[in-house]
Amino acid sequence: MALQLFNTLTRAVEKFVPLDPQGRHVGMYCCGPTVHDFAHIGNFRTFVFTDLLRRYLEFRGFDVIHVMNITDVEDKIIKRVQQRQTTLREFTGKYEAEFLADFDTLQCKRPQALPRATEHMPEIVSLIEKLVARGIAYQAADGSVYFSIEKYRGCGCCYGQLVNLNFDAMRVGERVASDEYEKEAVADFALWKKRVPEDGEVFWPSPWGEGRPGWHIECSAMATKHLGESFDLHLGGEDLMFPHHEDEIAQSEGALAYPPGKRFVKHWMHGSHLLVEGKKMSKSLGNYFTLRDLLAKGFSGREIRHLLLKAHYRAQFNFTLDGLAGERASLARLDECVGRLRELAGAATVPPEQGLLMHFTKAMDDDLNVSAAWAAVFEWVSDVNRRLAANELTEPQAAAALEAWNRVDEVFGLGSARQEEASAEVLALVEERQAARKAKDFKRSDVVRDQLKALGWAVEDTAKGPRVKRV
Repeated sequence: MALQLFNTLTRAVEKFVPLDPQGRHVGMYCCGPTVHDFAHIGNFRTFVFTDLLRRYLEFRGFDVIHVMNITDVEDKIIKRVQQRQTTLREFTGKYEAEFLADFDTLQCKRPQALPRATEHMPEIVSLIEKLVARGIAYQAADGSVYFSIEKYRGCGCCYGQLVNLNFDAMRVGERVASDEYEKEAVADFALWKKRVPEDGEVFWPSPWGEGRPGWHIECSAMATKHLGESFDLHLGGEDLMFPHHEDEIAQSEGALAYPPGKRFVKHWMHGSHLLVEGKKMSKSLGNYFTLRDLLAKGFSGREIRHLLLKAHYRAQFNFTLDGLAGERASLARLDECVGRLRELAGAATVPPEQGLLMHFTKAMDDDLNVSAAWAAVFEWVSDVNRRLAANELTEPQAAAALEAWNRVDEVFGLGSARQEEASAEVLALVEERQAARKAKDFKRSDVVRDQLKALGWAVEDTAKGPRVKRV
């Protein structure tokens, strides 16, 4: 079965075929963070979904170029720069660094390119110039440059490719300077904003005077700069479909005048919203969590990633603290199985067993069906545990099973649980217990076991000797 992915553009699940004639290279762009604050758990659902797709494409043999932008200039950022009386770069640099630290904590692969909007002014100005030259953009009386929805549609272009827009029912013809505007408005949006006193020192020169870009044009410029005028995949949260992604299509295809059959992006994918404790995330409701909030509660990045990978990317997901706490037991079961395989396999190197990989691939080929993929993993865990308990696994078979999991985990990106090193006191007790068992002093052995338990450790007897682990 070939990889099938839902395409927001066609509203259908399609076979994924790259633009590359050789069918190998894939260009993938994901709308990245706006660095005006710490990213919240809803943001990270999108970034973990993007990481999952990239990893799975690589698992399937594709060579992926992953680009994720950093929005480091827009309305909220400028307002906060003025409030805190700092420079743009000092303000955004802090939150960019914190975002990337969180990104790493969730074990997401860094994109090959992390372009900042402020470093792409020539590309942004060039795109706007093309739109003005084609009559699709105009400079208004306020000195700003706007994209004309009417002129764009008059060229025979479609505005409303990702979403179905009812032009009769929506407010058409308005002009908005704000980066974000009401969903019910089909409005001419700002491509270049004339400098105003509130901008302070945040401005750049342009053919239309000093100012700064609008939010939407930034992504078009960065995406085409790093991936070319046409590329394979554009990802983001479903809240970006309109107006942001719709405006990206309009300004890119309006400026670059693609020939028939060619377009800005071939395949669009959007992750669904995340609820927290059954409600929309809100600071006023007390259910607004950044990653560092969850880490401070004692959860690990690995546990958070696992929970975010449990639900299909197009399904609305309810994130709860109880659900996150439950991930520990689920991961512990998986880690226990993998740990026992690792002990039995030793240094043996063999190809992976195919059963798990076959079921995993079949599930993931079906529009990244993670529910079916996890079901395959835990059926495999049950089978492996049964065979281990019955001493039915040889060293090469254990190594093959372990290698199969390692291949699956290249996609899930969970890695191994960090094993806390046992102290000298704990290790001495383990040795004392082992000596008591050899002397058949089982009463003393039980006393030492209870001492270990009181210290938070459990000891398990294996064919290769005692194994100690945290409880």
